[in-house]
Amino acid sequence: MMNSGKKGKLIIFSAPSGSGKTTLAKHVLTTFNNISFSISACSRKARAGEIDGRDYYFLSVDEFKNKVFNSEFIEWEEVYEDHFYGTLNSEVERIRKKGNHVLFDVDVIGGINIKKKFNKDALAIFVKPPSIDVLIERLTDRSTDTLEAIKTRIKKAEYELSFEKQFDVTIVNDELEKAKKETIEIVSNFINS
Repeated sequence: MMNSGKKGKLIIFSAPSGSGKTTLAKHVLTTFNNISFSISACSRKARAGEIDGRDYYFLSVDEFKNKVFNSEFIEWEEVYEDHFYGTLNSEVERIRKKGNHVLFDVDVIGGINIKKKFNKDALAIFVKPPSIDVLIERLTDRSTDTLEAIKTRIKKAEYELSFEKQFDVTIVNDELEKAKKETIEIVSNFINS
């Protein structure tokens, strides 16, 4: 727990889909007891095993648009048609009021937007696969998407890779254990600086 006068820092994980950002983000959460996960809001249906308020705040498209209209988001994006994702102001404040640091697992544009808003209080980590071929293999192996959806994700991943230089640090997730160790070192240095 930090002293109450000091606001928690923000740690942003962004990556093309299938790069392993969620695995690395979860590793950070199990390593540090003063870092809490910022639950994103989205307008898609929950996947098998996902729980509202734990994995995402699942909203209808209309509910999401209403919150956008009322300026309730730090950042938001229409990732795919009628598939909105965003970070609620109230979620970040909830975590910072507890005196914790905030961890984000967000898409690339969302990560850039959070970094711009919070500047030096935020560390933007870009996680990338060793290659597009490895990314295709990972997306296919996890069997959560159709072939058409995988093609869409790959096209988007190629675009998202072009934003790498706008992040503070890049982790190439080639060997998972090595990437986990590197991530912990980077996050530890940031929150303790």
